[in-house]
Amino acid sequence: MLRATFAAALLLAVPVAAYAGDTAPAPDPARLKALVEKLVSFGTRHTLSSTTDPKRGIGAARNWGAAEFQRISKACGGCLTIERISDRFEGPRAPSGVIVQNVLAIQKGSDPDRVIMIAGHIDSRVSDPMDFTADAPGANDDGSGTALVLEAARLLSKDKHRATIVYALLSGEEQGLWGGKLLAAHAKEKGWQVTAMLNNDIVGGTRGTDGTVVADRVRVFSEGIRASEDLAAQLARRGIGGEDDGPSRALAKAAVRAAAANPAIGLDVLAVRRPDRFRRGGDHLPSLELGYPAIRFTVGIENYDHQHQDLRAENGRKYGDTVDEMDFPYLARVTALNVALARELADAPAAPERVSIDGAVSSDTVVRWTPVKDAAAYRVHWRRADRNDWSDSRVVPSDAANELILPAIIVDDNFFGVSAISAEGHESLVTFGGLPPAK
Repeated sequence: MLRATFAAALLLAVPVAAYAGDTAPAPDPARLKALVEKLVSFGTRHTLSSTTDPKRGIGAARNWGAAEFQRISKACGGCLTIERISDRFEGPRAPSGVIVQNVLAIQKGSDPDRVIMIAGHIDSRVSDPMDFTADAPGANDDGSGTALVLEAARLLSKDKHRATIVYALLSGEEQGLWGGKLLAAHAKEKGWQVTAMLNNDIVGGTRGTDGTVVADRVRVFSEGIRASEDLAAQLARRGIGGEDDGPSRALAKAAVRAAAANPAIGLDVLAVRRPDRFRRGGDHLPSLELGYPAIRFTVGIENYDHQHQDLRAENGRKYGDTVDEMDFPYLARVTALNVALARELADAPAAPERVSIDGAVSSDTVVRWTPVKDAAAYRVHWRRADRNDWSDSRVVPSDAANELILPAIIVDDNFFGVSAISAEGHESLVTFGGLPPAK
């Protein structure tokens, strides 16, 4: 009876559990501003800057970030484990090599191997990527993402979650995405089952280079065809029409659902169907290369006068990435969206490992999926094959068979996927139907 009642309730539920904006603490714009101002006070956070000066450089900034995590951990009774991971990298922007260090705060869940990562890069730069002595405030790029990670840790650490959440302050992004590579390699070495990597880079401004203000939109970038898939797997995905439904794209669609389920956040998600901005990159790309679902959050419109620029004024035009060019209520909304999405996925069961479909030369489609631990129910999604977003769904209790027959739904004309739902209504990513098992 309990299962039946639960299933009936889920039929009426929204696709994504709403962010508890009325009861849970919200991101604080004033706190976010104070965090960014503190980051700017280190003068430069260039990856090649001092690691020993107590007040200036990347070392002082990382020490401060670790101390902030410790303070947050103390408030939640020691729920965070602070770690530093490092490795040596060498490249055109560090020809003599440099030790890159990431600062991590790990909040273990009841399913400790399944991991949600929320990241931003703490390093900064000016016009010359080799100049590690000039002041490089890096307020929006990426003091905004660093502050978001710290604020997300403060808010999410107030509750316990099913999945482990890793809050990551990354170094070396401006030299070659090295902090992202270090984090992805660490996840692989530890055997983490990464459900999502949420990369936040340039998330605190609303005025574009041409003066246009966009305060109600955030862009989310995701891959379709997976960077980690070999040619055979890519051809298999192409053969079933799954180019728009890789795990990263499913994560971007979950971000869209989270925004729609939480209208008080006040953000529209522009889900850009490419891995990153045109011919540009970020710290989520190394996670994609290892097969982890990863997306990038970035402002709705960028101001290129305030990215990678020496502090100066020319012809009455101001250049430089400074605090006064930021919009902290907007940054608070992007933080709230990250928190809502991370909470939803961290409290949901894992996504089904595999979903198969059958219905060739039939008027009906049969959808089958692998069972998921702790799932109270499954949601079978489908949509017409000429559409991008799921339009129809049906809930199946977990004590029923792990399949659903859809009468008069023709397999040739539709796409299918399945998500897992917890007893509290939290929903996993959607696993696309029809792909062979991953090797």
